[in-house]
Amino acid sequence: MKDVLLLVGAGQIGMAIARRIGFNKKIIIGDKNLDNAKKIADIMYNAGFDVNYLEVDLADRKSIKNYIQEAQKYGQIGMLINAAGISPSQASIETILKVDLYGTAVLLEEVGKVIKPYGTGVTISSQSGHRMEALGSEIDEQLATTDCEDLLSLPVLQAENIKDNLHAYQLAKRCNVKRVMAEAVKWGKKKARINSISPGIIVTPLAIDEFNGKRGAFYKNMFAKAPAGRPGTADEVANVAELLMSEKGSFITGADFLVDGGATAAYFYGDLNK
Repeated sequence: MKDVLLLVGAGQIGMAIARRIGFNKKIIIGDKNLDNAKKIADIMYNAGFDVNYLEVDLADRKSIKNYIQEAQKYGQIGMLINAAGISPSQASIETILKVDLYGTAVLLEEVGKVIKPYGTGVTISSQSGHRMEALGSEIDEQLATTDCEDLLSLPVLQAENIKDNLHAYQLAKRCNVKRVMAEAVKWGKKKARINSISPGIIVTPLAIDEFNGKRGAFYKNMFAKAPAGRPGTADEVANVAELLMSEKGSFITGADFLVDGGATAAYFYGDLNK
């Protein structure tokens, strides 16, 4: 029996992180699309990793619990990488909130119940959550602590208060960061840690969908005017995740790390503010 690493979301960022920290562990890849999960599993298996894959639907608590229970057959849950999500161009407002917001909250809660002592986790949020205006301490607390099954009933998440798909995505990612902070307190009772990373524009199939979507020019302008002057790579996100999930990051929990080439800084104080 090995320690189990849960990788939720069969994409480039999740795989890059798993390849850094997944040696000598049983990696269970979960994705709603089994073809995607198998594709990533095959790549990792052929690189020498011990990998299985399962179906999991983040919009469904029962599916999440079944995924975790199946993974536990291989050993104790020692690590979580949550890299699942839907971009603004890929789904409706309702689906974005159900998967990116509700689903992430449920996953963190359910894994927190079974994470082994001194386990670690990281969830992938987004720079988008940092672009939105302040919601105020009351709404932040609601997003952080409301029971998962009541989250989507919060006034701030009702249709009349959401401008468009991008706004829904921003709200989901703001919620992710707040949820990680609240969960870090609960995970800490097991000496376990959970953090989030908010990437900027990272070249992945999901990002390419955005480049070719209706907001493509906006995104290309964003990374061109950011201090780094370019999009990032999945391995650059993995650099940060490796720190957070290793002993070198043992004093870091409940935190969020912007990995966006300075785009958010430029949005508030640079060329993207013009």
